[in-house]
Amino acid sequence: MDLETWLGEDNQLGIDIWKRKYCFEEESFDQWLDRISAGDEKIAQLIQDKKFLFGGRILANRGLENHNRKITLSNCYVVAPPQDNLEDIFDTAKKLARTYSYGGGCGVDMSGLSPRGAHINNAAKETSGAVSFMDLFALTTALIGQNGRRGALMISMDCSHPDIEEFIKLKTDLDKVTKANISVRIHDDFMQAVKEGGTYKLHYTREATGEKIEREVDARELFRLIAHVNWDYAEPGALFWDRISNWNLLSEVPDFSYAGVNPCAEEPLPAGGSCLLGSLNLSEFVRDPFTPQAQFDYEDFKEAVRVCVRGMNDVLDEGMPLHPLAEQRESVRKWRQIGLGIMGLADMLIKLQITYGSEEAVQLCDRIGFAMADTAIAASAQLAAEHGAFPACDKEEIMASAYFKENTTEETKQLVAKYGLRNSQLLTIAPTGTLSTMLGISGGIEPIYANYYERRTQSLHGHDVFYKVYTKIVGDYMKDNGIKDDAQLPSFFVTAMTLHYRERINMQSIWQKHVDASISSTVNVPNDFTEEETEKLYMYAYDKGLKGITIYRDGCRRSGVLMTDSSRKNSTPVAGEGLGRGEILQVTDDVIGKKRRLITGCGTLHCIALFDPDSGALVEAYLSKGSQGGCNNFMIGLSRMISMCARGGIDIYTIVDQLNSCGSCPSYAVRSATRKDTSRGACCPMAVGNALLEMYNEVQREIQERSGEEPAPKKPKKIAVPKAVEDVRSKVLCPECGEPLTFEGGCNICRNCGWSKCF
Repeated sequence: MDLETWLGEDNQLGIDIWKRKYCFEEESFDQWLDRISAGDEKIAQLIQDKKFLFGGRILANRGLENHNRKITLSNCYVVAPPQDNLEDIFDTAKKLARTYSYGGGCGVDMSGLSPRGAHINNAAKETSGAVSFMDLFALTTALIGQNGRRGALMISMDCSHPDIEEFIKLKTDLDKVTKANISVRIHDDFMQAVKEGGTYKLHYTREATGEKIEREVDARELFRLIAHVNWDYAEPGALFWDRISNWNLLSEVPDFSYAGVNPCAEEPLPAGGSCLLGSLNLSEFVRDPFTPQAQFDYEDFKEAVRVCVRGMNDVLDEGMPLHPLAEQRESVRKWRQIGLGIMGLADMLIKLQITYGSEEAVQLCDRIGFAMADTAIAASAQLAAEHGAFPACDKEEIMASAYFKENTTEETKQLVAKYGLRNSQLLTIAPTGTLSTMLGISGGIEPIYANYYERRTQSLHGHDVFYKVYTKIVGDYMKDNGIKDDAQLPSFFVTAMTLHYRERINMQSIWQKHVDASISSTVNVPNDFTEEETEKLYMYAYDKGLKGITIYRDGCRRSGVLMTDSSRKNSTPVAGEGLGRGEILQVTDDVIGKKRRLITGCGTLHCIALFDPDSGALVEAYLSKGSQGGCNNFMIGLSRMISMCARGGIDIYTIVDQLNSCGSCPSYAVRSATRKDTSRGACCPMAVGNALLEMYNEVQREIQERSGEEPAPKKPKKIAVPKAVEDVRSKVLCPECGEPLTFEGGCNICRNCGWSKCF
């Protein structure tokens, strides 16, 4: 089989993703399939049938350990929470760096660090607080990567920590901790205090000195703060920690505890813990799709679960020596976590003509989820019979867990009683953003984001023409049923923006009942979704037994860091718009010039920008260092490339976004911390980008004032998004191709070029 046959000749996006992310050098599809299946014919057949895919690290790295490359087959790790001393804090940064260099993402919890103002025995007299060290970990994440892949980091803090309000509000400054996600660990006693309108004690005892720091806060006010900041900034997420701790196979093991969660929060793990991922495509288990006879094939699905549990254990064994740190290798050997999940749920429901979020959908998912859990546990018990249980396995403790009792048949219980389990953790639902995009299906448990996406092309007259590109499942249905207009689609075609949040949470709740780890989940809501509704959403998610939740409100401030679709359309056209491929605009002498003096980690940097006098578009940039401003040749090269991009028709927002993606500079960070006089940004390219955008906005205001119009705001306005599905579309733009991104399951995904980034 060749790649085009597997993915479909019309699926150029999927083909591009495979070639860019998973193909090693010039291998063919068959060579790749043989490499990632390691000769397992059953796994290879599932992949060939598009019923299953391993996680991205396995698809990219399996079989390459002898090619002089640092690789891991695990997507995610959790490092031990740093102890309350400088040595251990910086050791944690070292562990993060080493893990990132192998391509793994990390989670770390800050709850063990002293709050701001605690007494310490050094020259500072008192600590700057737990939050102050988040920049160190985020900087490490920005600096270290592998093959163009930057690290991913989740930082969490307990809701009882005295620095929790500072933690929650930290990322309201969009320049702070830009390379990490943050989440709050929320406990049952806090939620009870919220419901009762009572107070909640924040507390910390410093082990080194015995100092106790305590204060009472209004529980509802703290809850509102979490909801408000999430509403406006899409962070922090909520981790319902007691549910995480109590709903799994190890809940009755007295010496076991979770240390944190991975970057997308679907994997609670112990200190040093790691998990490798794989997902079953539910849509390929539907027989007679789009017909009244359509059925889910339970027997085929259960056989696939058995094959995948065995196949993922094989990968776990192969990957054991490849983990970056000794503590990770020891943790994986002791607990043997795997994370088998699902994708294509929304596509499955459409093929069955069932509405996502309906009672019928919830009941169906209940049956599928139980079948998956029971089969996976039985398969792990069978592997234990063949190869032995995981080293820390205690059969009685596992069988005493509420999760086990709820998710096993009598036959499976007998297997576990006899043999134990090969794995301490089996199921998780990851975002699957890139994988599902490659296959052209919905990700994880998410509904389809939209029935169609708008694409832009230029007419012969040089102006933009927009046309619809239908989501694959929608296009397939319309083609099979002779439908020409999406307005004629039946009622079971619902999308992320048309669903009520309760319907979305009900679906996650029923899957969480059967998943022993967790579910990466972001509820998409429209721009006019209120803060009060956000509080109700959080409370409903807690009451329904979710392990975690966050929302992404269309047009929130996080989306403001990238140019919005509507603001781009309404802005003055850039010079060079309509240029043919390879054409470069010639710059005349009647330009508008602006200058900024920047302070960087190396000293002074001068930035001169020239703009078109009619449109205000950037056309050239000149950079020169001061007496101690760094490498002048670098500045000249950067300014030439900025100028070439601008004169080639690339708008300033795309240029600035690329400059802002450069990561942090150590010297910049040091000067920012010590002298506090650096220009906005974390490195020279970032500072230049911010200066260019500032000057561009200034020129735009001057041009509008000359024409008698009202000055344009510095930031794009928040735009209310109509609830009608025809008008729903993402406003965040892809840094690679400039097309709108969709935010699904914790990932920004470009449906045009395949670029993705999980948060």
